[in-house]
Amino acid sequence: MKTIYLAGGCFWGMQKFLDQFDGVIRTEVGYANGPEVAPSYQDVCNDSGHAETVRVDYDETVISLTELLNFYFMVIDPTSVNKQGGDEGIQYRTGIYYTDAELLSEIEMVYHAEEAKLDGGKLAVELMPLANFYSAEEYHQKYLDKNPTGYCHIPKAYFELAKKNR
Repeated sequence: MKTIYLAGGCFWGMQKFLDQFDGVIRTEVGYANGPEVAPSYQDVCNDSGHAETVRVDYDETVISLTELLNFYFMVIDPTSVNKQGGDEGIQYRTGIYYTDAELLSEIEMVYHAEEAKLDGGKLAVELMPLANFYSAEEYHQKYLDKNPTGYCHIPKAYFELAKKNR
């Protein structure tokens, strides 16, 4: 099992999106790469400096990191700074955070391939080691499963992507 941390705007939708893929063993929403203090959701909404992030534990024999990252880039605007869909603020920044340096070459390969699509532009996606991760409150975990009509910047059709590709 491997773990990667993905910040892609509102973590509710990113978690639901990633949960659909075979090989994703577990996801958890939380707050990453802010000050070394466990924040509340209210703190994060008041610019604590943390990013809404999804911890993704996956079986690399079933789904590769490249595949996961390609799915991730499918549902974010990688050039947008601190904004995804209708959500704005530092907590909605995009980022790929890792704890295993052995994953870096694969991450960089996907990252640079995405950047090459921008014809000289730069991605606004942070790429760095995970500094910290604090689990979000329980009511945020699997939020869109509990609240199917909740807001999400990811189109609902993308939540059925794995089913359509089987």
